[in-house]
Amino acid sequence: MPKGETIKDLYSEIRKCLFYMIPEKWESIYLYASVIQRDNGEETGEMFFYYFPKSIIKRNPINVYQIPQKFNLNEEEYIKLTDELYNYIKKLRHECQKYDKINWTNITISIENVEFLAEYNCEDLINSIYSNEDRMAIWQYKYLEYPIEKFTKSQREQIEAYLKEEENGLHQSKMYTETFYQQHEHNSIEYDVNKKVDEYIKEDNETTDFTMVDSEQYQIQSGGFFKRRKNRLLNEILTIRNACICICYLFQLLCRLILEKNMSPMAQMLKY
Repeated sequence: MPKGETIKDLYSEIRKCLFYMIPEKWESIYLYASVIQRDNGEETGEMFFYYFPKSIIKRNPINVYQIPQKFNLNEEEYIKLTDELYNYIKKLRHECQKYDKINWTNITISIENVEFLAEYNCEDLINSIYSNEDRMAIWQYKYLEYPIEKFTKSQREQIEAYLKEEENGLHQSKMYTETFYQQHEHNSIEYDVNKKVDEYIKEDNETTDFTMVDSEQYQIQSGGFFKRRKNRLLNEILTIRNACICICYLFQLLCRLILEKNMSPMAQMLKY
C-alpha cells in the first residue's frame, strides 16, 4: 500500500479536514468517496461521511450534511469545507495512481481512537449493477451497522446479494492502516455553536449546588430528623433531575430520527 511521503501527507490533511468539520467530541468517523474518470478527462463522484458522537449511551451516527442545521452553521461555508475535503480525496487518488499504480474508484476511510484505515476498491462503478443508492445502503449496513430492518425490501435484497458476492471473492479491496498521534479535539472556537443539552449535565457542580442550598435553608446538623429529611429531599431532587435529563435526551433523539427518516438517500451525499 502507499509508501510515498506525499500520500502520507494527504492522509494527514484528510484527517485535519475531518476533525475540523466536526464541532463536538466523537468516538469514530466513517467516510465514503468515489472518483470516476470520464472519457473527457473530467472527474466525477460522490462523498458522504458519518461520525458517532462521544457519549456514555450509544448514539446514532450523525451525517455530515446534518451538521450545519444541527449546530446552526452557515451552510454555504460548510459546503466549501466538504469541497476542500473532496479535493484532497482526488489528490490522494492521483498519488496512488502515480506511485502505487492503484486505479481505485472508491475509498472508505475509518478513524477510531488513533487508528486510521483506508480501504481502496477498484470496481467499475459506471457499469455496475448497483446504483449509488444501493451502494449507500450496503455501506451503511457494513460500516454503520444499521439493522437490516431499517432498509426497504429491495435494499435488503441488494445488501444480501452484495455480501454473497463478497464471500465468493468479488468486490475485494486493498487496505492501508496506520497509527497516528494527531490530536482530534472538536472545533469549539470557529463554529457558532448553541448550547446543547449535554452542556447542562454537570453532575459534580449540580450536586454541590443542591447541597449548599439545602444546608442554608434547613441548617442541617449531623444526625437526626433533618438529616434524614435532607437525604430524602436530595434523592427526590436527583430523581427528578435524572428524569428531566432522560426526557431531554429522548426528545433530542426523536427529533434526530424524524430528520433522518425525512432525508432521502440523495440528500445525504454530495455529488461532484
